[in-house]
Amino acid sequence: MRVKICGIMSDAAAQTAVQHGADALGFVFAKSKREISIESAKQIIEKLPKDLLKAGVFVNPSKEWIEEVVSTAGINIVQLHGEETPEFCASISYPVIKAFSIESASDLEKIHEYPCEYVLLDGPKGKKYHGGNGISFDWNLLSDFDFKDKKVILAGGLTEANVSEAITEAAPFMVDVSSGVETEGQKDLAKIKAFLSCVKGARL
Repeated sequence: MRVKICGIMSDAAAQTAVQHGADALGFVFAKSKREISIESAKQIIEKLPKDLLKAGVFVNPSKEWIEEVVSTAGINIVQLHGEETPEFCASISYPVIKAFSIESASDLEKIHEYPCEYVLLDGPKGKKYHGGNGISFDWNLLSDFDFKDKKVILAGGLTEANVSEAITEAAPFMVDVSSGVETEGQKDLAKIKAFLSCVKGARL
């Protein structure tokens, strides 16, 4: 099972995640308690494996902002976490992860309108931020839905304690964690190791 650790803000968190089997890291370029500057992200990304997925997380961005971040920081996949339209998604010349907040089965219906390889299914939006709120949704909603050729990234309230159950119920392509590997709002290296060990199991 693939794992994405999102909201990376330090070398220590990035290196710990990679060393313990993370397949993707997320860097937030939007208003968030985990927002990172282009320069800080670039300094972290320069030390990472070239083939690692480095996602830039955006909320209702301009194409110019995406271009600036991609060309400077070195990310290689764009995560759209706002109310971006299918047309905007199609206009991005990089691989795209489109995030959706899931509260009911009807929220899944719009997924196929978006021309992207990956869809990220997150819990309900918080009052202040679009994602990273540590709130899960009913994974049973996914059991009868046909995602066709889209790769599902499961997010929202995942922790070491519930991720195995989430994988069993939702059978995603990848799981994504942010607040679930934090202590007092900061990435906790021990929690990152424990989460990855739980998901990766005997492979480590």
